[in-house]
Amino acid sequence: MTVSNTVRKGRMVFVMLAAMSLAACGFNSVPTKQEAAKAKWADVEAAFQERANLVPNLAAVAKGAAQQEKEILTGVVEARAKATSIQISGDDLQDPAKMEQFSQAQGQLSAGLGRLLASFEAYPDIKSNENYRMLQNQLEGQENRIRITIRDYNAAVQDYNTEVRTFPSMIGAKLRGADPLVPYKATTPNAEVAPSLEGKI
Repeated sequence: MTVSNTVRKGRMVFVMLAAMSLAACGFNSVPTKQEAAKAKWADVEAAFQERANLVPNLAAVAKGAAQQEKEILTGVVEARAKATSIQISGDDLQDPAKMEQFSQAQGQLSAGLGRLLASFEAYPDIKSNENYRMLQNQLEGQENRIRITIRDYNAAVQDYNTEVRTFPSMIGAKLRGADPLVPYKATTPNAEVAPSLEGKI
């Protein structure tokens, strides 16, 4: 066996060992888990956007409400505008301040919707409106979807954060400059729990 063949085989062994060590240190698993968390975040955003899309329908049904409810409705419409104006990109998932801002805006919309639906209890003509009952069902379903997508996103974040903080994957994470992601936290008490609309129809 010539020296060049020995060197060539030595290089091949080195390349194979390097590839195995990179795989073992999370060089590939870290971005895979990060992309999974980003995909789950996209589901959260879509669920919030679908809820926001229901607000104009709610406004149309509520046109005949008393002045107090119109003020609440105005607050809901303003909260919707604020909530839809705050966008979180995949890169923002590592920024606690941006995540907090997004969460607060969504919490304000949740609280406003809850107050508005509760106030409609006093209006039999609104409660008996078929469109209103259908809208209540859609909102309840959407709140449940939001809760599920947040849970799934937070599970993906936990999986990713565990990967980037544990050995040997933390080596690959450092090489890639991967930082932990921020889980979604509701800023208002029980905002992540879907409101109960039972008995309000």
